[in-house]
Amino acid sequence: MIYRKYGKSKIDLAAIGFGGMRFESPHDTDASAETVLHAYEKGITYFDTAPGYCEDQSEIIMGRAISEMKKRGNPFTISTKSNKSDGDTVRAELETSLKRLNVDSIDFYNCWYVLSMEDWAGRKSGGAVQAILKAKEEGLIKHAVFSTHLAGPDIRKVIEEGYFEGVTLGYSVMNSAYRQEGIEAAAENDMGVIVMNPLGGGLITGSGDALDFLKVRPEQSMLESALHFLLNDERISSFLVGFRNKDDVDSAVAAVESFKAYTESEMNHVERSISHDFNSLCTSCRYCDVCPEDIQVWAFQECWNHLKLKGNAEGLSDRLKWYWSASLSELERCTSCGACEAACTQKLPIIDRFAELEKALKSL
Repeated sequence: MIYRKYGKSKIDLAAIGFGGMRFESPHDTDASAETVLHAYEKGITYFDTAPGYCEDQSEIIMGRAISEMKKRGNPFTISTKSNKSDGDTVRAELETSLKRLNVDSIDFYNCWYVLSMEDWAGRKSGGAVQAILKAKEEGLIKHAVFSTHLAGPDIRKVIEEGYFEGVTLGYSVMNSAYRQEGIEAAAENDMGVIVMNPLGGGLITGSGDALDFLKVRPEQSMLESALHFLLNDERISSFLVGFRNKDDVDSAVAAVESFKAYTESEMNHVERSISHDFNSLCTSCRYCDVCPEDIQVWAFQECWNHLKLKGNAEGLSDRLKWYWSASLSELERCTSCGACEAACTQKLPIIDRFAELEKALKSL
């Protein structure tokens, strides 16, 4: 396992962290906890969870695993979050998380899902930030951090206000330019950096051979090319992979352990290969799941990704039907209200893409 320092702290983290939002059977607490323990035995030390993950079971699963991890003696850290603006609500969620996780103190507590600068202003004025800092003073939190989908320049602004010791941000070979300044700001301020969505919501590993040009060595898999890109950046403390089961853990750990630092020419190859359009690919975070007409927005955006990468709409109707249980007729309900675009963490032109996808599919 590869280990990295978390900012200016003395904490060494495994380069790969456990993202606790994709458990295969979240209501089978024991089986899911076994997946966590398997990762722990493989050397993973950062375990990320949150209220609401996996039908609100993720913290409970982690708590079950932590009870056993305490007995085994190897170091580990736990991260959880609150996305509330009201300070009293943040405090209540923190206290619930402490009980669920079976800990007296949370290693990394995130001011979670900071989506816009207006949202950030509300976290301060509503008391959320102060509640987190007060809990740290009381010893209930060891490190106050934030989780965000802001663009790089705005991430810099939040960092430079000086409240936090680390940042969790969406970052991958697909959208590196969009948040590069955020990574730079964190490094300049000796902050830890946790990466979420390192596989672009599964698009990188699920695109067949469309992204093979990102491989710098013939033996690399797409999983390895995505993770090795991040491992080559020592500013990144750890990246989160959402594990469904033990096999997912084994595959990701093997990908990390196969890493060999890129040469300058290999890194130049990757940088040349990254299309400007990568910043506009949907990462399937599903925050757009707010449609008042119950359109599965993310399903159509994921299919738009395939349209963009493949250059044609072949097979996309079947993908909508069999992969997403959706059909093109759903788009007839769209009123162009813009709720999905307002919620989109990447500020994508979703409604225009609906039209583009619809046109491509109807032309078949």
